[in-house]
Amino acid sequence: MKENQPHEIKAVVLRDSQPVSLEEIQARIFMIRGVQVMLDRDLAIFYKVETGQLNRQVKRNIGRFPEDFMFQLTKGEWESLKCQFGISKVRGGDRRALPYVFTEQGVSQLSGVLHNDLAEEISVKIMRAFVAMRRFLTANAGLFQRVDAIEQRQIQTEQKLDVVLDKIEELSPTVSTEELFGTGCVWDAYSFLSSLVRHAQWRIILIDNFVDERTLLLLDKRATGVECSVHTRFSKQTELDFEKHNEQNAEIKKIQLPLHIHDRYLIVDDEVWLLGASAKDMGHGLCTVIKVDFTPEMVLSLLK
Repeated sequence: MKENQPHEIKAVVLRDSQPVSLEEIQARIFMIRGVQVMLDRDLAIFYKVETGQLNRQVKRNIGRFPEDFMFQLTKGEWESLKCQFGISKVRGGDRRALPYVFTEQGVSQLSGVLHNDLAEEISVKIMRAFVAMRRFLTANAGLFQRVDAIEQRQIQTEQKLDVVLDKIEELSPTVSTEELFGTGCVWDAYSFLSSLVRHAQWRIILIDNFVDERTLLLLDKRATGVECSVHTRFSKQTELDFEKHNEQNAEIKKIQLPLHIHDRYLIVDDEVWLLGASAKDMGHGLCTVIKVDFTPEMVLSLLK
């Protein structure tokens, strides 16, 4: 299992009579600091004990758990693990104390400090899962190396492309004050809106009834430090889109529109642009983007 392999892991829910499968255990083995480990929370669930109880028993027998058997994650490692593997709050994603993880050797010691009927049986299953994972990694090592090489070349290509695009943008003429996009000119419309967003110096305000994740990705093209807010009519799905976006990106503030509006506006610093369609739909049909002489404050005052 690669450290950067995206894989969403759902919460473990085991009934007392439900046996633990090898696949369930393997899905919760992670690669941290170059070794395979399991979270204290997941081990506690498999052993059917509380996480605190498991850690207390370990600390009472700390001599049996040197650092190569068990260690505590750093804040950066824990945040990276939550991000890469989709660890939810149900599984302790919001826990305050940083979790401990156990290597294969550490798991082998747990059966000796957890005194319940399941300890020995579960330890055997977990050890077999570690062995199976190690064999899988060994058998596919060449494949993983090739994938890593491809990813590295892709990163280098993207970096070179960014340099070229930045140079093109630097040498490109200033943004025109009006544009007309025919039906199907999605790329042209998207590129024009992107240029408006990139030219912002200190603020961007979008007023648009219909916003989704495509709109948020467009607004992410603004420069670092540029504030951004969106006035829209949002549903639970829209709120979720904003929440998930803001967990990993610069914040985009959402403001509920008090009324339904017809036109869409994009405020870039002290300029107001009238959009002939929602930002996410620009170019799908005949539409216009034009700079108007209204002040941002005049437009914003009419939203109240």
